[in-house]
Amino acid sequence: MPLPPDLQRELTERVAALGYEVVELKVGGSSRRPRLALRIDRPDSGPGRGVTVDECAVVSRALEPWLDELGVGEGRYMLEVSSPGLERPLHRAAEWRRFLGASVEVLVPSLNGRFRVKAVAVQDEGSEPSVELEFPQGVRRTLKLSEIKEARLTFEW
Repeated sequence: MPLPPDLQRELTERVAALGYEVVELKVGGSSRRPRLALRIDRPDSGPGRGVTVDECAVVSRALEPWLDELGVGEGRYMLEVSSPGLERPLHRAAEWRRFLGASVEVLVPSLNGRFRVKAVAVQDEGSEPSVELEFPQGVRRTLKLSEIKEARLTFEW
């Protein structure tokens, strides 16, 4: 049960008005009991500067009356607000730029696999954003973000 685009946009705007950004929104469950899993972060987040459980609760409490008013799931929805965690997904050019130099695991179907890389540069001028990645053994490739099916920060022990 996907949310209509205008509802997703308003949810994103409401979260932004609270001082956070939507990292990921997953909608599941059923039409009778939808489940909204919302992962939020600070726009200036970085290692050691993520959102807290208390901040997630504040966002949840701020969204619940609005979702109730809209009648989402006839009031029987489940809203889960959490931090993106250590293995934060990267989707937009701004997120890649914020975490330049960090270790990222990417899934690139055109290269037939998953790779642990470092983002070294982001280009978002022109029609489609791209990122220059440093693969193992120092090999560098520039890929369009649309070529990267999945990207997550990796935690190195």
